[in-house]
Amino acid sequence: MNLLYALGGAFIGTIVGVLPGLGPLAAMAILLSFTLQMSTVSAMIFFAGVYFGSMYGGSTTSVLLNIPGESASVVTCIDGYEMAKRGRGGAALTMSAVGSFVAGTLGLVGLMFAATALADAALAFGPPEFFAIGFVGLIILVKLTEGSFTKNMIMVLLGLAVSTIGMDKLIGTPRFTFGITEFAQGLDFLPVSMGLFGIAEIISAALEKEGKAEMIKVRMRDLLPTKNEVKRSISPMFRGGVIGFLIGLLPGPSPVISTFVSYMTEKKISKNPEQFGKGAIEGVVGPESANNAAVSGAYVPLLALGVPFTPAMAMVVGAMMLHGITPGPTLMSERPELFWGVIASMYIGNFMLLVLNIPLVQFFVRIASIRKEILLPIVVMLCLIGVYSVNSSFMDLYVLAIFGLVGFILRGYGYNPAPLVLALVIGPMMETALRQGLISSEGNIMEMIFRPISGSLYLITILVFVLPPIIKKIFSKKQVEA
Repeated sequence: MNLLYALGGAFIGTIVGVLPGLGPLAAMAILLSFTLQMSTVSAMIFFAGVYFGSMYGGSTTSVLLNIPGESASVVTCIDGYEMAKRGRGGAALTMSAVGSFVAGTLGLVGLMFAATALADAALAFGPPEFFAIGFVGLIILVKLTEGSFTKNMIMVLLGLAVSTIGMDKLIGTPRFTFGITEFAQGLDFLPVSMGLFGIAEIISAALEKEGKAEMIKVRMRDLLPTKNEVKRSISPMFRGGVIGFLIGLLPGPSPVISTFVSYMTEKKISKNPEQFGKGAIEGVVGPESANNAAVSGAYVPLLALGVPFTPAMAMVVGAMMLHGITPGPTLMSERPELFWGVIASMYIGNFMLLVLNIPLVQFFVRIASIRKEILLPIVVMLCLIGVYSVNSSFMDLYVLAIFGLVGFILRGYGYNPAPLVLALVIGPMMETALRQGLISSEGNIMEMIFRPISGSLYLITILVFVLPPIIKKIFSKKQVEA
């Protein structure tokens, strides 16, 4: 059954990646409630398949239609579509799929070693350290997420505020319930996330004009790359794998950031940088490898510390919490079948995606041409059924509708709702850690800040803000002198 869930997740994820605008976040939010019918291990395997699959699928429409299926595939359009116009679109898709497989596998090896080592070290962490991890993670997320720093910070604060709704866990008094008894248990993560990403995405898609793009057809024989294309792709695969995994360890939209970093790296070290933007295969393989490795890297802080550093990992935490599992450093020792089951499924899922994506290219591209009038009502129905099926509560449907509208309005004003969802997940952990730390230190906040680990984390946060302007100033001075 777990192999079927891995295949199903990979297939759905690829379709999600192909459909412009939907993206892994919205898909995971919509599918969250349906994982209740699965075991915890199966739900994690399914979500891993969806996440990896969406990274694969995004490259198909980027290369053949010049439309990024999701944000991590924007860079692929630059050289991928140029290759397709020259009749080498099949080779670009094949090598990006192989690169994704190789880099994804490298990332999984890194995940195995890094997560186990970090989990062993994290057993020595106390409440001050866990609060510091949450705080630093949110601040760096705000810094790295595209858009205004102020707007991203407002989203984080709003998410933290929403996370306090419900019964105070230490004192037992209701907070911010406004006399509504259903709010005593707090706002469920499911309707909030499905509203902000699923319903808001649907409203946006419904209001957008449907553009018609010319699809470049690919025959089966066109999928075979030349020897030169294979030779030029090998180094970018491995470089993209390393870059993606390392960036995946950081808070923020790591799959997106890793593609830009990989592309710029390949262009910098290339002997023929002028070919980039005109159909260089390195500009396709490097970024596509990087975004898959970044997914593996993003799992490290989640499985080792129980702290999600990306919005997609917040969805995974949501799935775990629906099954009564609280992620943390003891997860590997208490639930080894969960940790190693997910790792094993990722290896198998990566291979399944390689087998699925290359021969079924034409099928996945045709899905991208499904009319909105057919697709969107089906997605809305799935959202409504999914939310209501969990608690059989009409209040959850109201919350879904309200946050769907809120999410749509936020996007209209340039606010990214992803930091809000991440803060909503991390908020309760941070609050509990802060209060426990203050109790143990008898209210001495300095004792919490200047512990070795937490102090180092706060120092890293300061450096993230202070160093870039200084480095930029130094380089600009050197350029002026030159």
